[in-house]
Amino acid sequence: MEQLGLVFLLLLGAVLSVPLGDRLGLPAPVLMTLFGIALALAEFVPNVDVPPDLILPLLLPPLLYAAVRRTSWRQFAANRRPIFLLAVALVFVTTFSVAAVADAVVPGLPLAAAFALGALVAPPDPVAATAVAGQLGLPRRLVSILEGEGLFNDVTAIVLYHVAIAAAVSGEFSPGQAALDFVLSAVVALAVGVALGWTANRLLDLLGDPTLQIGLTLLVPYASYVLAEELHGSGVLAVLTTAMFLAEYASDADDVMTRLAGHTFWDIIDTLVTGVAFGLIGLELHIAVRTASGRWGEMLGWAAMVAAVVILVRLAWLLPATWLTKRLHARRNDPDEDIPVSWRETVVMWWSGMRGVASVALALAIPLRTDDGAPFPARSEIIFIAFGVIMATLVLQGLTLPWLVKRLGVRADTEREKEFEKRLAVRAAKAAKARLREIEEVEVLPEEVSERMLRRAFDIGVRISPEMGEEERREAHEQRVRRAKRLRRIEGEMLSAARHEVLAARSEPGADPEVVDRVLRQLDVRSLR
Repeated sequence: MEQLGLVFLLLLGAVLSVPLGDRLGLPAPVLMTLFGIALALAEFVPNVDVPPDLILPLLLPPLLYAAVRRTSWRQFAANRRPIFLLAVALVFVTTFSVAAVADAVVPGLPLAAAFALGALVAPPDPVAATAVAGQLGLPRRLVSILEGEGLFNDVTAIVLYHVAIAAAVSGEFSPGQAALDFVLSAVVALAVGVALGWTANRLLDLLGDPTLQIGLTLLVPYASYVLAEELHGSGVLAVLTTAMFLAEYASDADDVMTRLAGHTFWDIIDTLVTGVAFGLIGLELHIAVRTASGRWGEMLGWAAMVAAVVILVRLAWLLPATWLTKRLHARRNDPDEDIPVSWRETVVMWWSGMRGVASVALALAIPLRTDDGAPFPARSEIIFIAFGVIMATLVLQGLTLPWLVKRLGVRADTEREKEFEKRLAVRAAKAAKARLREIEEVEVLPEEVSERMLRRAFDIGVRISPEMGEEERREAHEQRVRRAKRLRRIEGEMLSAARHEVLAARSEPGADPEVVDRVLRQLDVRSLR
């Protein structure tokens, strides 16, 4: 089997893992990791050949961009305190803790290399966190915090990793220079992200065509990542900044086709790239196996100790951090801030700290040699320990998290979501009625037309939330809905006949396929209304 066939298998697995995961009650990323392990153990499957320095630039930008589309800047701003405690402070604490343990137990491991190991295993994976949290039906407040942590902790960890690698390679370390590099990396990334976001927003307005606009959104995160990295900034932070800028300023309420097509396109990209990313984690297992070479007992012990430190430090940090956040939340009484409300939710947050793509890429990107030509100290040991931590957190925690969530009874607050949906429905209906009154002030509408439009304004809200209307008006609406469903069914059958006829014309002699496709697209759009 060639590399191209291996890519096809991963893409096919990415598609099939979603319904299989739903049926088994397991996260799709975990299934893809197991699938990758199975492929790595098969003799007919070649070793994966992806340069380590291309893994993050190829996989992270679209995954980060897709994740940001599901959230908003307002949500991040409201949750800045818990996100900071997890995405910045906890990454530092985990890095130092792992470095201390690894330096003590792994012979010949310099402190700088131990810090590199700590940095690369410190950040929970943003893709695993969001995919698993969304699939398990967790409360929205938990999903928001896990998404924020997952998106921003890579920024901190990657900068710490580069500082540690530079110290290990050169043999020199300056705390002041490291702090300055950290700040400059963030400043450059923010500048690049805002500049590219503003430029992309203008280009989207100029392009106009939904196909071209969506194509541009695929290129933008890659451009943001690469440009920031070239300027020695954080590529991850640049992508997040660009994506948030576009989510905030590039949405046109009336651009229905671009929004619908964009959501579908990015759902597909998210599914495929996520599957490939976690499949690669399993496929790269052969590297860890090769590095062990007769030292299985000793290296498995080191990996187990570091994995235990990673898992226990997260729990030890979450307990006081959650308590502190609750106290500050109660003092400020901020209704927009999402925090865990019980010890059960805190336990679920603890067990959701799975490592993934970033940790694999950083481990494989460790240089082979130092500046003086000597082999990088304990490189094989670091890679094996990193893979041990990834497998322990991703597979062990990923497979048991659904059971833990069910056991603790942590579920989404559907009543709260329905109440918010109802408020949005009321606002939408009021906005429609207000616009109708404005039109009536400048145009003379027949009374029956005005009444019909007023009913439709009410129907806009009730379609969003049936709980919006009073009982009697709801009954009248339900009757209209039944009539409308019947009309839509009949119209749907008519449109189906029209589409079949137009599609049949595509194979007729002399038919222009481009014209046929254009007419068919118009019928498709009409079917969506």
